[in-house]
Amino acid sequence: MAVIAPRGPDSLLLLIPAYNEEGAVASVIEEIQRYHSDLPILVLDDCSADGTRSEAIRAGAEVITVPHHLGLGGCVQAGYRLAYDLGFDYVIRLDGDGQHDPRYISLLYETLKTSGVQMVIGSRYVDGSGEYTSAIRGLGVVFFRWFLSLILSKRVHDPTSGFVGVNRQALEVFARSFPLEYPEIEALVVLKRLLFQFEEVPVKMRKRMAGRSTITPIRSLYYVLHVLLGVLVNILKYQGGKR
Repeated sequence: MAVIAPRGPDSLLLLIPAYNEEGAVASVIEEIQRYHSDLPILVLDDCSADGTRSEAIRAGAEVITVPHHLGLGGCVQAGYRLAYDLGFDYVIRLDGDGQHDPRYISLLYETLKTSGVQMVIGSRYVDGSGEYTSAIRGLGVVFFRWFLSLILSKRVHDPTSGFVGVNRQALEVFARSFPLEYPEIEALVVLKRLLFQFEEVPVKMRKRMAGRSTITPIRSLYYVLHVLLGVLVNILKYQGGKR
């Protein structure tokens, strides 16, 4: 773990949670290195059943395989906790399937440093140019835009984006507690509860390089219900804290 250490002020760690991404993760790491050869890359392998770990190591990333399958939120929290304990100032999370273009890392990073917000989201839709990957996904995004606008008093164009950067204030919070499943939307509600701020920046996203998404039409319905329940719990926490 000696390689993963903050390098000067405004230190940045790139975090890639990965589960069964053998076909893409090495290409993702190699592409990041072409644009950001000086940045440490940490892959959190969520007990993959394929060669994700070996491919990530071969490509030059530091890899931690968690002892049990944690799901996306658990992996991200583990990465945030490690980054916080090691003293990093910023973390940018990318998916291991190649959808997030590493050329936008600098945009997220500079926005984090200069805007004063605790979170920056790489958004497909903030400039109106993004396309929905499916009709069901599109309906889900539109619904959560409307729903979150009621809670956040601010519009969020891409509430399900996993291309996210956080500063040390948010790291401290998320290292202790982070939504464990489908975390992106619930994390925004946590920020609101703490009076933290976020900003969206326009990015282009691509199709995954390999494999397939685990979000099927049936799981999309589960996703909506699960997230709504999680948001409700966070609202109740917020209301309880105000008393």
